[in-house]
Amino acid sequence: MKAFSELYTAIDETTKTNAKVDALVHYFSIAEEKDAIWCVALLIGKKPKRTIKTGELKMWCMELAGIPEWLFEESYHVVGDLAETITLALPPSAEWRDFPLHQTMQTLMGLGNATEEEKKQFIQSTWLLLSTPERFVFNKLITGSFRIGVSQQLVVKALAKNYKLDENIVSHRLTGNWDPTAITLKELMFADNANDDHSKPYPFYLAYQLEQLPEELGELSEWQVERKYDGIRGQIIIRDKQLFVWSRGEDLITEKFPEFSGLVSLLPDGTVIDGEILPVRDGKPLPFHVMQTRISRKNVTKKNLQEAPLVMMCYDLLELNGRDMRNEPMQARRAQLEQLLADAVLKTAELPLMISPVLECSSWEEIKAERARSREYLCEGLMLKRKDSIYEIGRRKGSWWKWKVDALTVDGVLIYAQRGHGRRANLYTDYTFAIWDGEELVPFTKAYSGLTDKELLQVDNWIKKNTIDKFGPVRSVKAELVFEIAFEGIQPSPRHKSGIALRFPRIARWRTDKSPKEANTKGDLLQLIESLKIE
Repeated sequence: MKAFSELYTAIDETTKTNAKVDALVHYFSIAEEKDAIWCVALLIGKKPKRTIKTGELKMWCMELAGIPEWLFEESYHVVGDLAETITLALPPSAEWRDFPLHQTMQTLMGLGNATEEEKKQFIQSTWLLLSTPERFVFNKLITGSFRIGVSQQLVVKALAKNYKLDENIVSHRLTGNWDPTAITLKELMFADNANDDHSKPYPFYLAYQLEQLPEELGELSEWQVERKYDGIRGQIIIRDKQLFVWSRGEDLITEKFPEFSGLVSLLPDGTVIDGEILPVRDGKPLPFHVMQTRISRKNVTKKNLQEAPLVMMCYDLLELNGRDMRNEPMQARRAQLEQLLADAVLKTAELPLMISPVLECSSWEEIKAERARSREYLCEGLMLKRKDSIYEIGRRKGSWWKWKVDALTVDGVLIYAQRGHGRRANLYTDYTFAIWDGEELVPFTKAYSGLTDKELLQVDNWIKKNTIDKFGPVRSVKAELVFEIAFEGIQPSPRHKSGIALRFPRIARWRTDKSPKEANTKGDLLQLIESLKIE
């Protein structure tokens, strides 16, 4: 834990990419192999399920620290982070002991079946044997809020540098369903049977948002233009006569999509398709909230299949007959993808695969017009891909661009505020906004990003001076400030008081030029839903 907490601190204290990579390389060079694999797993998001409830942690901390609940809660509201609050509240350690990271993680995982007293004994005794930095990291691991300023690509760079491997090889070996309790890091990087995991997906190629004029990309004839669909990015894999469906977040989600099970007999063995899983009826995409009725369920019923029929909108062919296609030009991959689906259609009338249509336009002006029509197709915008591009790894600039439509906006009134987390723990930065329903303001969304640091300080100061009431960490404020809220989608929602839910809300700007009465109404948003033809 000592070396791992030192790594955490080193990364947390710098914003320089090279310094983070160097810290990772140093850790991999000194760490025990069983600890190193757990470090990688945690950094790339392979966290085990939590076995301790936050309420239990609070209670055990208060008992050791000898403080009342009200004092702990007030401290938590000020600090804004449970792991840090517990770390600060605990009494000093009487002695120190270094625990291996892998031992700590395996013990935490094993507490799922332990009694409350056994859990308490382990947590409290461990707290009293760790230094303050180690306690903080330990608490992060317990609470499941372990996040650190390192992308998966930085981990790949560090591993490639440490083991002198190609980054593409490292990236591919980190994908899939490997278990940190059953393999060491060196085995994962160098095992002769590294390719024997038939379920293993390829690392996804991700596009950057286009921020320049599309004309600056060059000749339109060099680019393939498709719509940017709004679903779940995934890979369908057929290997060893088995089906595997992976999400972009590297979750194996095969069982959620029984409609794909027949693909094993329709596609050749050794096929990997990249695409977007969408709800589609009669060849037309349905709103994303229809998809949510499926992905939120553990068990999919016949009724679910009928109400939310899913297909994969196929973008790319990554493997065919067991051959890696990623280094072939996209135009060649596209031609083989078209042929693959055409052959499959001959075998069934209900193929759960569609190919992403290519927009045939003669000028960039026509492309701009198609982008403006994106919401008519329930799409987020357009994708621009060089016809000669290979399928790369991770987010890259140059060959693939996403050109999203401008966000939708609505003006809302600030009615509630709560302190943020981390560096924002002492500022009120989490806001709830309301719209008018007759003469009443009803909450309709929350947002916490979009303001500058200067604006955050100004709003925080205003909130403290204009608080009406307090509800635990939440403050009710005078309904005076108006903000423009940007969002990507809107839909009816019986779960919300306003009857409306926004997708990806964030603050676009502070409308100092508007009074509360000029904010939008529920009627305005219902009209917007109708205009977008969202059912």
